[in-house]
Amino acid sequence: MTVANAPGTPLVDDGRLVSTSPATGVEVGRLPLATEEDVRRAVERARAAGARWAGLGFTGRRARLLRWRTLLAQRVEQLAELVHAEGGKPVADAVVEAVTAIEHVDWAARNAARVLGPRRVRSRLILAEFSGHLEYQPYGVVGVIGPWNYPVFTPVGSIAYALAAGNAVVFKPSEYTPLVGQWLVDTFAEAVGEQSVLTAVHGFGDVGAALCRSGLDKLAFTGSAATAKKVMAACAESLTPVLVEAGGKDAMIVDGDADLDAAAEACVWGAMMNAGQTCIGIERVYAVEPVFDTFVAKVVERAGRLTVGADGADIGPITMPAQIDVIRRHIDDALARGGRAVLGGADAVQPPFVHPTVLVDVPEDSAAVREETFGPTLTINRVPDVDEAVARANAVPYGLGGAVFGRRRAVAVARRLRSGMASVNSVLSFAGMSTLPFGGVGESGFGRIHGEDGLREFGRPKSVTRRRGPSLLPAMTFERTPRDVARMVKAAKMMYGR
Repeated sequence: MTVANAPGTPLVDDGRLVSTSPATGVEVGRLPLATEEDVRRAVERARAAGARWAGLGFTGRRARLLRWRTLLAQRVEQLAELVHAEGGKPVADAVVEAVTAIEHVDWAARNAARVLGPRRVRSRLILAEFSGHLEYQPYGVVGVIGPWNYPVFTPVGSIAYALAAGNAVVFKPSEYTPLVGQWLVDTFAEAVGEQSVLTAVHGFGDVGAALCRSGLDKLAFTGSAATAKKVMAACAESLTPVLVEAGGKDAMIVDGDADLDAAAEACVWGAMMNAGQTCIGIERVYAVEPVFDTFVAKVVERAGRLTVGADGADIGPITMPAQIDVIRRHIDDALARGGRAVLGGADAVQPPFVHPTVLVDVPEDSAAVREETFGPTLTINRVPDVDEAVARANAVPYGLGGAVFGRRRAVAVARRLRSGMASVNSVLSFAGMSTLPFGGVGESGFGRIHGEDGLREFGRPKSVTRRRGPSLLPAMTFERTPRDVARMVKAAKMMYGR
């Protein structure tokens, strides 16, 4: 069993949050622990700063965000080393995460004016005397509660888009990775010089709850479905709108005409990268009967080559010590219910590390199939055809991402997945594509970050009509005549009655 002071467990010392390495337990740094009053003041300061930030307009904000992007790119190695030290993620994976986040900062800054700026909207004949105008105005202050597994990429997917839309942001990083969060805030202040436009508050769940009740105009949350429900309940007290990304149990489908080498390579990456601690990671695979055995062998061969350790390995430690118990429970349950470990198994759990584990013939109602594992484990089950694969993939309450490998019908199969995103002959690629929205359905949440939808998520649509001339069909006036009404009836029948 894990213990309270296991490496990586956040500690409190003299009013400060102490962050430690999940691999070694060595202190990485410490930051002030926020009180409820601290959170309230942070939001108040952000509101004043947000008014100035919004007043810069799209051009002013773009220039400042691009300065931040440049600084992030110049210091990407420093950021990756901090992510590694605090969360245990291999440096190479941390570099990939940081570079992907930088791409999103760049895209949001460059496209906000085009997507959110004022534009004319065509009117219809029934109101031809009016012109329509649409713009997206900032909410004001957006709260962002970030996760520990991707402490750069995930929160930046909300922060950059919210800032580009003209909002100020109060950011609560995970208590497991507070230093990474503070680093992002500090580099923004250094590059941009706009005080209190992006600030951080640090602490545990009570700080997140205080942020929900602090008078925010919107909140973006990433975390478990259980915590998401608590966040929504707190925000409901003030009708604060919420954007939720709440985890996943993503499936890969391998069809009979798939390139099995490519599928196996992508599967191992999607399942084992970041020690499997990826919301859009591949946790389940359904391979059709004719290719099942060959595919499993290729996956086992590749996963078996992966190294595990604190430094320089393919797989680092499990960041959150309590998650090790979840991983152990899922493996034990799968084996007890008739599943077989073709790689790893019960002995793979060696805290703070978990070695790659591949399970086959796992019952569909087992925890390893239905619950989010968040470890370097994978279930692979055989199916008679892709129709059965789709049915099983869609049978869990989550619906974040998914993948399909095949040729002839892969795109059609991907469209049938009950998920917010899907990739064909790749895994996770939709996360890095800044032009596409990112988000889920069901217990994976709602709302979108990234892309045009991600920008619109952080702006209120404002509709304006302007009269251009007299009404041809006076309707909204007590001055209308019976003749006007008769003409409206005639027009309606001509326009819509056929």
